[in-house]
Amino acid sequence: MPKVKTNSGAKKRFKLTGTGKIKRKHAFHSHILTKKTTKQKRNLVHDTLVFPADERRIKALLNV
Repeated sequence: MPKVKTNSGAKKRFKLTGTGKIKRKHAFHSHILTKKTTKQKRNLVHDTLVFPADERRIKALLNV
């Protein structure tokens, strides 16, 4: 049986926490920032957790 490959896109976008949850970055913080408010940009800086309904699908991509 061959090795199962980790999805390259997923391994660049997600990190596992110590308790097994998945961290992600916010979208909409890479370009066209002039029309976004300072508050909106500041709130997009922080990492957040993946919604529990999506965790199983992402863990399958990461082979966890």
